[in-house]
Amino acid sequence: MNRAPLVSVRKLGVEFLGDRPVKALADVGFDLASGETMALLGESGSGKSVTLRALLRLHDPRRTRVTGTIAVAGENVVAMDAAALRRYRGGVVAMVFQEPGLALDPVFRIGDQIVEAIRAHASVDRTAARRRAIEMLDRVHIPQAERRFDAYPHELSGGLKQRAMIAIALACGPKLLLADEPTTALDATVQMQILALLRELQRETGLAILFVTHDVGAAVEVADRVAVMYAGRIVEENDVGRLLAHPRHPYTSGLLAATVGPGQRGRPLSTITGAPPDLARLPEGCAFATRCPRVGAQCVARAPGLERATPSSAVACWHPLDAASPQSASRV
Repeated sequence: MNRAPLVSVRKLGVEFLGDRPVKALADVGFDLASGETMALLGESGSGKSVTLRALLRLHDPRRTRVTGTIAVAGENVVAMDAAALRRYRGGVVAMVFQEPGLALDPVFRIGDQIVEAIRAHASVDRTAARRRAIEMLDRVHIPQAERRFDAYPHELSGGLKQRAMIAIALACGPKLLLADEPTTALDATVQMQILALLRELQRETGLAILFVTHDVGAAVEVADRVAVMYAGRIVEENDVGRLLAHPRHPYTSGLLAATVGPGQRGRPLSTITGAPPDLARLPEGCAFATRCPRVGAQCVARAPGLERATPSSAVACWHPLDAASPQSASRV
C-alpha cells in the first residue's frame, strides 16, 4: 500500500466472557487507506461484524476482553475515554447497519434523526442542521428530500430507509464508513443501487470503507481489496481481482466455487463440507482443518500465521494453492 493508512489494526483479539468464553477474534490485523474499500468476506460467525463493532468500541467492556491495537486517523481507539469516544463515533467513524428498519428509531422523523447526529458533532442551530440534513437526503438520491425529511421510517421503502441510514452516517463528514452487510435485506436491483451510491460518495469525499459481506458478488462490485475471515481470523487477503483469479487458501477457493456464476444453470453447485468450529472450543491447529481437502499433519498440530507476500497479499495456510494456477472459482 503506497498511501499512509487511515486505519491500522494489529493483533486484535475479542473474547466474550462467561461460563464458556468465546474467542470471537484472534490476531486480526490490516491497514486501510483513505479512498479505499476493503471487504471482509466469510460465512456467518467468522468475525466480520465483531471486527466492525470493535473499531467503534461497541462491545460491552464488562463482558468482553479486547486485546491488540486499533489506530484510526492517528488516534488510539482502545485508549479513548467516554468523551473522546463520543467525538469519535459519528465524527471520525460512522456505521451503516444491516437492517435499517431496526437501526432507525420508529418514533422519530427521518430528518430529526439526521439533525440529532449533526448537532451532536457541530455547533450549529436547528435551522442550519435542518438545511444540512435535507442536503444529505438529496445527496443520497432520496427523491423529494424536503418532504422526506418529515417522514417516519415506516413510510419509506427498504431502499429509501437504507439511503436514509447512509445520510445519517455521513452527515458529520466521517473519514471511515463501516458497512455491515448493508444490502442483505434488499432486492437485487436496490442492492446494486446502494453499492453504486457508496462508490459515488466515496469518489466525492475520499471516504475509506470497511464493507462486511458474505456475498462474493457484492464484494466484487464495491471492494478494492478483500480479507477472507474464518473462525475469527483473517486467512487470506489480496486485491479483489487477484483473489478471484488466484485464491490461495482452500477456504477462499471453496467460497468462490460455491458462488453462483455465469453458466451455472444445469450444473451442481459446489459446497464446503462440514461446519465452522465452535469458537468456545477451537482446535490447536488450523480451524479449517476438518473441512480442508489439503489437510496434513502439520495443519492439525499448529495453526498457521498470516504470511504476507506483498503489502496487499497474505495467506494463512501450511499448504496454500499455487498462486500461478487459476482456480475453477475464477469464473465468479
